[in-house]
Amino acid sequence: MPAVAADPTVLANRLRPVLLHLNRQLRREIHSLGVTGGQVSLLVQIKFHPGIGVRELAALERMSVPGMSKFVARLEEAGLVGRAPVEGDQRRVGLTLTAAGHKVLRSVKSKRTAWLSARLRALDPDELEAIDAAIGPLTHLFAGDEA
Repeated sequence: MPAVAADPTVLANRLRPVLLHLNRQLRREIHSLGVTGGQVSLLVQIKFHPGIGVRELAALERMSVPGMSKFVARLEEAGLVGRAPVEGDQRRVGLTLTAAGHKVLRSVKSKRTAWLSARLRALDPDELEAIDAAIGPLTHLFAGDEA
């Protein structure tokens, strides 16, 4: 018997709480590192856009420039972010990760991977295979969201 196509709304209602729960759990894993999920998000953006300005970072994160300035100041005070002149434009100052910022991101990745790996080990091979098969479509679903 052929598979029946899932109703996208029904699927969205089933998938949304699972993704929210996963996100919440992964955010909890980093509390011991002294950073919030929001700070990690900013560090990742700065890592992948070295030299980005506060205004551009605010636009990427869909928040106000004054609000972003406050967040960046906290990251700077914590020694995770630095400011440097942008090459080719002496009037602009861009954000870069410090060595400590890179270290925090490595620790975040390590803790989150360890947490998720431990949970995946509890699944049977068929469940692991189903999750593996879903990675491609989920990646496709969110492609372009980070751009």
